[in-house]
Amino acid sequence: MADTPESQAALSTSTSTPADKDGSKICILLNATGNVPIIKKRTWTVDPNKTVSWIQKFIHKFLKLDANEQIFLYVNQTFAPAPDQIIKNLYECHGTNGKLVLYYCKNQAWG
Repeated sequence: MADTPESQAALSTSTSTPADKDGSKICILLNATGNVPIIKKRTWTVDPNKTVSWIQKFIHKFLKLDANEQIFLYVNQTFAPAPDQIIKNLYECHGTNGKLVLYYCKNQAWG
């Protein structure tokens, strides 16, 4: 997924400020939990209108997991957001230090 122009436009490495001043991108920090492979590039910028399920699909494809393996996302190690939740809303409610911290794993960890 990271090879297509659409994916690169929607999700890219962060080299500027945590949250762009024009509000066009949101900085997310992806942390591995449990037995899931670690993504070395932890900080990404995301289109604020993307959903949680889009990020789950991105991680699934980036890690090249089998089709039967699932990815669970958690916000700040506390709760699993709904798959149709918009990243902008999560950032506004749970963003810290200019970033939205998401933990990903293959098994349920919290909540």
